[in-house]
Amino acid sequence: MIEIKRATSKDTARLTEIQTRTFKDDNKLKPPGCNMGGPPGYDSVDWNAGWIAKTPYYKILFDGQIVGGIIVFKLGEKRYELGRMWVDLDFQNLGIGQQAVRQMFEAFPEAQKWSLGTPSWAIRNQHFYEKMGFVKIKETAVDPNLGWSGIEYEKLS
Repeated sequence: MIEIKRATSKDTARLTEIQTRTFKDDNKLKPPGCNMGGPPGYDSVDWNAGWIAKTPYYKILFDGQIVGGIIVFKLGEKRYELGRMWVDLDFQNLGIGQQAVRQMFEAFPEAQKWSLGTPSWAIRNQHFYEKMGFVKIKETAVDPNLGWSGIEYEKLS
């Protein structure tokens, strides 16, 4: 069974561990010349603890075991951002992410607009978000510090 629950400080180390492993594995998909770091704070227990305390931060559970996470940011009235999502490498391609995102949508019935960004090289992410109803709205310029551009998505309810 898949479910999302609000993360607590007790979950911080496990969520950081999974996130670190997942985003480091993404490096194999990056084209030459890209920064090999992950998103801000992905490997920091303190960073994750801070966000758990101040924003909707969910753990993704599979049969009661933490297998990933979702961080949501409120952007304004009825507007939210799927700030970050990850699923443990050993649990990918099992439909866990799809079920978790559907539950995230259900947790915010007032949301009229969702947004998110993903790297241009992350084709698998793009396919996933489009399958979940997000529509590509633009590609950003290449960030010289990262070596890649980003793709921005929206989903209207």
